[in-house]
Amino acid sequence: MSNVGNPAVVVVAGLTKRFGLVTAIDGISFRVGEGSTTALLGGNGAGKTTTLAILLGLLLPTSGTVRVLGADMMRQRYQALSRMNFSSPYVDLPRRLSVEENLIVYGRLYGVARLKQRIRDLARDLEIEPFLRRPIGELSAGQRTRAALAKALLNEPRLLLLDEPTASLDPDTAD
Repeated sequence: MSNVGNPAVVVVAGLTKRFGLVTAIDGISFRVGEGSTTALLGGNGAGKTTTLAILLGLLLPTSGTVRVLGADMMRQRYQALSRMNFSSPYVDLPRRLSVEENLIVYGRLYGVARLKQRIRDLARDLEIEPFLRRPIGELSAGQRTRAALAKALLNEPRLLLLDEPTASLDPDTAD
C-alpha cells in the first residue's frame, strides 16, 4: 500500500491493547491515506476487531496514539465520529424492523439529507430492493450483510471501517 501524496485519514503509532494478562494488540503502527483501500490481515485472535474498536473510539488503548480524520481518538473522538461509519456481521440491526425502516431510523440519527433518495440509491447499488420491506430477522446472512453495508454507507462517510465485509456473501456479490 502506498500512501505517498495522500493525506493520512488514520494515523496509528505504537498501539497496544491489553486485557488483563492478554495482549490483543502489541505496538502496531500504520497510516491510511485519503482515498485508499486498506486491509488489516491476520488470523483469528490477531487483534483486527479490537483495532477497529479503538479506531471507532469504543475501546481505549493501553498505550499508543490514534488519530482519525485529524482527531485524537482518546480526547476528541466526537470530532471524527460523524464523518465515519462502520459495519460488522457481529453487530445486528434491529431484527423486527424492515431493511427500509432500519435505514430510515439510522438515516435520521445521522441527519442524512434527502434520505428517501439516498435509500433508493443504496438499494439499487447494493441490490437490496427486493427485500427492502422484509424484516431483518427474516433475511439470509448474506442479505443482512448487504443491509448492514447500506446502513454504513448512508451518511456517505469519509472513513468507512468494515469488519469482515464479505462475511456470508457469495463470491459474485462480494466482488
